[in-house]
Amino acid sequence: MTDTYDIAVLGSGFGGSLISMIARRLGLRVLMLERGTHPRFAIGESTSPLTNLILEQLGNTWDLPFLVPFCTYGAWKKTYPEVGVGLKRGFTYYDHRAGQPFVRDCNHSTQLMVAASPRDEIGDTHWLRSDFDEFVMHRAVELGVDYVDSLNITDLSKDEHGMWAVSGSRMGEPFSATAQLLIDATGPRGILHRLLGLQETEFADFPKTQALFSHFTNVHRCDQLAEYAVPGVPPYPADDAALHHCFYGGWTWVLRFENGVTSAGISVTDELAAELGLPGDLEAAWQRYLDRFPSVRVHLGDAVPTLPFVYSSRLSYRAEAAAGDGWVMLPSAAAFLDPLFSTGIPLTLLGIERLGVLLKEHWGKGSLSSALNAYGASTMAELDSSAEFIGASLRSLSVFPVFTAFSQFYFAAASYSEMARRLGKRHLVSRFLAADRADFRSGMTRCITEMNEVLQNPTPEAIAAFERNVAAAIDCINIAGLADPAKQNWYGVELRDLVVNAHKLALTPVEMQEIIETADWV
Repeated sequence: MTDTYDIAVLGSGFGGSLISMIARRLGLRVLMLERGTHPRFAIGESTSPLTNLILEQLGNTWDLPFLVPFCTYGAWKKTYPEVGVGLKRGFTYYDHRAGQPFVRDCNHSTQLMVAASPRDEIGDTHWLRSDFDEFVMHRAVELGVDYVDSLNITDLSKDEHGMWAVSGSRMGEPFSATAQLLIDATGPRGILHRLLGLQETEFADFPKTQALFSHFTNVHRCDQLAEYAVPGVPPYPADDAALHHCFYGGWTWVLRFENGVTSAGISVTDELAAELGLPGDLEAAWQRYLDRFPSVRVHLGDAVPTLPFVYSSRLSYRAEAAAGDGWVMLPSAAAFLDPLFSTGIPLTLLGIERLGVLLKEHWGKGSLSSALNAYGASTMAELDSSAEFIGASLRSLSVFPVFTAFSQFYFAAASYSEMARRLGKRHLVSRFLAADRADFRSGMTRCITEMNEVLQNPTPEAIAAFERNVAAAIDCINIAGLADPAKQNWYGVELRDLVVNAHKLALTPVEMQEIIETADWV
């Protein structure tokens, strides 16, 4: 191990390890530094079709073939049975009211299910991060990334030649190394934020929320509880998904792994957090939450935490900038929004993808600094755009029909982005949540304004008008048959929707049908 490097990557979660491996593929000398040790607990566990497609393309682009089996549930189980995983067939939501049992009806008006895949074999996954992060870290070391853990970095300074000096201690011994570029993969309010004294700002009009979470055993399945039974055949088993309990003031996530462990937690407004007694006795606050929603208690009341509860007094975070003189942040270090809609992993992978291209095209050239600044600006713009959507979604939880309607912006953008990427038509959309589609974005902005008004007076007529306006706003990229009242909030994967809407991807119905007949993602 040398003490002089091209790049020092700070943090060894999957993001730090992936960008380290990409830099090694470019022939750069890479040092990856970690404060703790693996395996370690981490949240940010749920993927999506777009997430897995980006991961697959990173594996193919950068000659990291070991990544590809992680991109579908079936291949993961077959290739890496020792790495913890959960099956995610889609997104499931239930509406709850304080002090009342879950209300079931034949029209699924208090439930939303959106499938992400047609069958288990090619389904998405929940990552048991303690397993996945450790696995990817070891692959980085095998590729020649120098790795130091249990490291307390106490100082970062830059010399007259533009080289960073990284100083600290490891197990009582002094540590030092130098690098030309620092990449921060340590998460929100991470090491660059602290040691460089970077400023923190706020997302505009974003709810102030807190979180309480842990891993549990003995979690029942909603789809096996009479409390949640409704007539009909759902598009997938409700618990084989990112399952959400929604309520005024917040929501709950439930992510099931196959080793018997389930990740669960709540994201709640400051007002509701205070009513639950946060920050105080964390287990008591969790029990107060379950007491508040009787049907959630039926689901989670017998769950046993396997780890101490973790509390976050403020979920949202926004750095003032994602890049500077000789340093850059992954999106996961530049900001944190809220786990709603599982946006964290795809945003991070998109940042890694762009940063890899940047290093390939600009390393060793005079253009590196300006390229890093451009990356930083585009990263923050994408995070701001995502925050606008997530913030509005959090507000809409108070009226579930408004939430289900507004959520269609996410599902339309995600399905369209995935398919455009699969078809080699990334020019049609390149930003997360289709932020570069002016027609789509302007429609979302209009609907957010309307939504804020509807929430003040949510009459049936106002909600129905809002639902129609959302359907019209997403139509330009709606290739999945979303916002269709006839489907009654249950959206399966129906390939005929792709054929009917082929023109939105610059294809004919015949061309789309031919693609579907030979595709491995069907």
